[in-house]
Amino acid sequence: MFPVSDSHSRLSRYALGAEGVLAMLLVLLPLALGSAPGWVLWPLVALSGLAFVLACVGARRQGRALYLPPLALPLGAGALLCLLQLVPLPPGLLAVLSPEAAGLRDFALVPLGLDGPRPLSLDPPATWRELARHLAYLLTFVAAVQVCRSSRARRRLLSTLAFTGAGVASLGLLHALLSLDRLFGVIAFIHARPPLLTPFGNPNHLAAFLTLSATVALGLALSSGTRVRAVPFAVAGVLSGAGVLLTLSRGGIAFFVFGQLAFVLLLLGRRAEKARARTWRRGGAVLLCFLAVLVVGGYVASERISAELATADSVEELRQSKMELWPEVASAARAFPLGMGRGAFESVFPRYQTRPVINTSTHPENAVLQLASELGVPGVLLLAMLLWGFGRLLRRERLGVMEMAVLAGVAALGLHDLFDFSLELPASAVAAWVALATVARSDDWERSGSPRGHAPLPVLAVGVVLTAVGLAALVPGRSTLATAEEELGGLVAARAPLAEVRARGLALIDRHPADHGLQDLMGIALADAGPSEAVEALAFANRALFLNPQDARAHRVAARALLTLGRRTQAFLEYRLAFGAGDRELVWREALGRARTLAELQALTPDSPADVVPFATELIRTGHAEEALPWLAWARERLGEAPEVVGLWEREARLRLDRRELVEAESASAEVSRRAPDVLSSHLLHADVLRAQGRKEEALEFLEALRTRFPGDEELAFTLARQQVDLGLTRRARETLQQVAPFLSSLPHRAQLFMLEGASYEQEGHRARALESWKSVARIQPGPEAWFKVASLHESLHQLDAAARAVREGLRLLPADKRAEGEAWVDRLETAERQRMESRRRERIGDADERDQLLRVLGSEEDVRADGDEGL
Repeated sequence: MFPVSDSHSRLSRYALGAEGVLAMLLVLLPLALGSAPGWVLWPLVALSGLAFVLACVGARRQGRALYLPPLALPLGAGALLCLLQLVPLPPGLLAVLSPEAAGLRDFALVPLGLDGPRPLSLDPPATWRELARHLAYLLTFVAAVQVCRSSRARRRLLSTLAFTGAGVASLGLLHALLSLDRLFGVIAFIHARPPLLTPFGNPNHLAAFLTLSATVALGLALSSGTRVRAVPFAVAGVLSGAGVLLTLSRGGIAFFVFGQLAFVLLLLGRRAEKARARTWRRGGAVLLCFLAVLVVGGYVASERISAELATADSVEELRQSKMELWPEVASAARAFPLGMGRGAFESVFPRYQTRPVINTSTHPENAVLQLASELGVPGVLLLAMLLWGFGRLLRRERLGVMEMAVLAGVAALGLHDLFDFSLELPASAVAAWVALATVARSDDWERSGSPRGHAPLPVLAVGVVLTAVGLAALVPGRSTLATAEEELGGLVAARAPLAEVRARGLALIDRHPADHGLQDLMGIALADAGPSEAVEALAFANRALFLNPQDARAHRVAARALLTLGRRTQAFLEYRLAFGAGDRELVWREALGRARTLAELQALTPDSPADVVPFATELIRTGHAEEALPWLAWARERLGEAPEVVGLWEREARLRLDRRELVEAESASAEVSRRAPDVLSSHLLHADVLRAQGRKEEALEFLEALRTRFPGDEELAFTLARQQVDLGLTRRARETLQQVAPFLSSLPHRAQLFMLEGASYEQEGHRARALESWKSVARIQPGPEAWFKVASLHESLHQLDAAARAVREGLRLLPADKRAEGEAWVDRLETAERQRMESRRRERIGDADERDQLLRVLGSEEDVRADGDEGL
């Protein structure tokens, strides 16, 4: 009745089926874009449930009890905590258990009529997804523990993991060899540019997965009976290790090295002397080969790795890294003793950020802070349980080489997650749990025939129920922050009826109560709809700022609503706050387009002196000519003796030049020269003033004198060459350009050089040389203007067909609504070319007719002459 030794028993076909399903998970999850898409959870839950059912049936067929290792306890507890966080609580109890969640409910939901019971989770759909994920991991782990009673099954599963990692790394190398920038030549990563192109869009996640697979591959190689059997695993380990290096992940490389060192230490510390010698005799050559190839791989990628490591070579760079958020995450964790909800970090954390950010943080990138913030104190206890269970495995007696490799690889993966979130994705998590199952098996009590364990049938029923719960949890978990905002944003963009927008918006806010983006979208829909709606939009903006005090879009919504209500000065103050929160260019375009008076421009002016000069440039560019001069005077007085005042004087001088106010421009230029005598831009400004005053030769001499002070400066050389061309000194202009040419590295600068060179040749009448220069411009920096210039030069040389082709190249770079004039140009060129070809054809035909007539005349004369000769 009780199980017998593995060497004398065979797995049933059900156990083999469970093993096949587990192998399928190990292969498919990494290939499914690193398991990042949300739809991966559906096959994950279904396949994990299937593996569990097959493992239970197989155990029953073999007459074995089911073994639940201690590590299954934290997995089950995690799923239970997710479920408890989803239970709706009355307001009073919610205020006791989670004051922060109760405060959010009172401020952001009750005013909208959403005053029903609320759960602890502030993003219930995300917690439903996490519940399904935890149940899938539990089912996968328990099924793998049952399957791994067979040593051959253990080796096959670990081999699948090792070769999957090697396959993923090989896929990246193949893409690099073929110079493909799309995955499989089809899929393009929009928000990621991984150094090694694989299904993993995040190089850190790829490095973590390959660290585990490489370490497992090394363990399989060293535990192989012969060197021939070890070779495939050694090759797999080398490929995975090289892949880790090519990801350029600093943390990935560091913890990969840690994993290898930990494995070596476990080998040296746990193996008896005789067994240790046998281990090194079997695998020494493989290990040396493995390390040698990794050294070579590191040398090949040394420049790229050094460049990546150089980004963390200073205290300032480290301060600005992901660790900068950890104090804020810790503050959020302290605010939720029972957790904000598993998976709710993305929507809740913005409320606790103290500085403007461009990108949303989806994870704290620290496993401890992740569990502490989402599950609270129970999450920390859960982590302690996991470490306790892992420690028990580490202290087990008679650990084999494979088991040591697994523990070293999982330890490296877990420590890597102190700076990443690889284990939050199923690809790495399932690989880790299946690998741990090969160590957490129940060999000891099987060999002793101990009756410990659980009857398969009741556990089977529990597994079926858990699978059903996991699949059911994915139904409310389908809604994500991105899909909710996309749906509501689509309604707002389509200008759907306000009643429809309100109804759908409230439903989505009820589903994602901590998402400030939904509040913003509701405010955008109402801000311009009328005074009463504008008041409501202000309320939505206030709630969005409660959920995210650094929300720039909420300030912009408030500004629009205040403009609708006629409170213009306050509106532009809101625009300034939006600018300070990171919404820069968009605010400038929108706010400057709506500003009318000097007071409104003053209210809009950024607080930071460093932003005032760019603001002045944008102000002048948008056509506020009348207000610009008094604003510049006000801004200079406001800045006092700050260094940015020089930039404001320079902007005033340029503006005066554009308005042909030459006396005032000269005065402003003198002020710039007085405050910044050693800055090139002040000298160039003075030269422009001289030129505007008609003193072109004096301006040219002034610029030429500067060449000794600023040798090799591109801006000075281009300005000087431009003025030399204007004065007809074309040969000197080309000499100036040739002197600076060796210093030009950027494509825009080289394009500018060829433009000026082409202008000089064209002024000399050398249109063919000018054409070659402009062709270089079009190749270096393609644009419609460059191609149209090429076409114009072709046309001037009567090369009409080439001119038409150049116009078509330019038209391809223009929007469809701006191509009419260019298409008419092409028609004119093609018509002229056809007429010229027809004229040439007619000329050739006329010449042929004349030649035939002449031949006929000459032939007649020959005949007459011949007749005369015969008569004689």
